[in-house]
Amino acid sequence: MESSRRAVLLVAVAAAAIGLASASFRDNCDIKWNAENAAFSDDGHGLTMSLKSNTSGCLLQTKQQFIYGSVSTRIKLVPGNSAGTVTTYYTSSVGKDHDEIDFEFLGNETGQPYTLHTNVFADGVGKKEMQFVPWFDPTTDFHTYTISWTPCMIVWYVDDTPIRVFRNYRDKGIAYPIKRPMFGYSSIWSAEDWCTQGGRVKADWSKAPFVASYRDMVLDVCPCDGSDSCVYGCEGAFGHGGQEQNCAGLSDQQRTKMLEKQKYNRIYDYCVDYKDNKKPGPECSLPQY
Repeated sequence: MESSRRAVLLVAVAAAAIGLASASFRDNCDIKWNAENAAFSDDGHGLTMSLKSNTSGCLLQTKQQFIYGSVSTRIKLVPGNSAGTVTTYYTSSVGKDHDEIDFEFLGNETGQPYTLHTNVFADGVGKKEMQFVPWFDPTTDFHTYTISWTPCMIVWYVDDTPIRVFRNYRDKGIAYPIKRPMFGYSSIWSAEDWCTQGGRVKADWSKAPFVASYRDMVLDVCPCDGSDSCVYGCEGAFGHGGQEQNCAGLSDQQRTKMLEKQKYNRIYDYCVDYKDNKKPGPECSLPQY
């Protein structure tokens, strides 16, 4: 009886996950902060968010919480002098000891490259940053950014190229997000005290508004309220017992592409360039792909 109940639950969860694909921003998200700075396209699949002053900005949140799956969107970043601005695309739980998976795009002076910042929080602990310089101009066209979160690993993709993997090693005492539902978020905000060359370069507010553009959000996720049965069902749908490819690791071709980007475009790795004389975490000595 128990095995039959679990099988039915897995089928129901998988069906729900498939049903959320190809969502529109307008229908599936709420503007939680400064709605006057957001504008949807007529079909709801396009969005712009504006930063007009150091106390403004904008924040979008999906209406649906989920555990596991992938969230993806196409972004065209703030062009020109974007110093002091941060554009984000991330997932996060709410409440104490939160989990979070980040893409952050740190602006720069005209002619200087953006910094593509990634991080992961589990049980309230982050400080697992990796940063990259894009190998393209992210302000002239839309590029696709994807966060894939499964019971086995988290993968950050740029235009279908993986740039980083964080494996689940909870069995070795390393925190990994497995039980807290997350929302998907996008935002633009001012961080001129730290984000551009350590805060040396401030935002030029005469160039405001700073505008980031989004298109074609895709959610392939497992809706979940955080109950034990829901967490179990989502684990089965997106890990062992469900989409088995999610636990198989990267393909040889993907691994080659990722290592190339890490060799030539990565500018900071918390496992190597750790600060304050702190030792790297134990996960740094374990295979991540």
